[in-house]
Amino acid sequence: MDLGQLGAGIVMGIAALGSAIGIAIAGQAAIGAWKRCYMNNKPAPFILTVFAGAPLTQTIYGFLLMQTMKTAANAGSVNGAFMVGIGLFSGIAMAASAIAQGKAGAAGSDALGETGKGFAQYIMVVGLCETVALFAMVFSMIVCA
Repeated sequence: MDLGQLGAGIVMGIAALGSAIGIAIAGQAAIGAWKRCYMNNKPAPFILTVFAGAPLTQTIYGFLLMQTMKTAANAGSVNGAFMVGIGLFSGIAMAASAIAQGKAGAAGSDALGETGKGFAQYIMVVGLCETVALFAMVFSMIVCA
């Protein structure tokens, strides 16, 4: 078995799992906010889909890192066990980022749905959560290259 290829698969799988959990958390809150808007005869803000969909990007980061790891594994330039470690811990970092982003997006959906104000502030917090996944991807790409 090629441990480098395994590490590449691990990062993709764990990052996607985190995205799914984060989307579920934020999506439930967006649906709840829309329901409250409908019950109060207020327009339901479509912009809440931004909060619900934000954790999806961690799957993209997992995919990009997976491609870099596959290239390094095929070249044999990095130790296979090291690649499994990178895949595992980078995937966990991306998953944690997506879950935190989903929770921040849920709070943003609730607040925006209730007040109709503050989108810029709420999306900044969602973006801060995103930064963790970006750092994990970039720093892991650097050590694999």
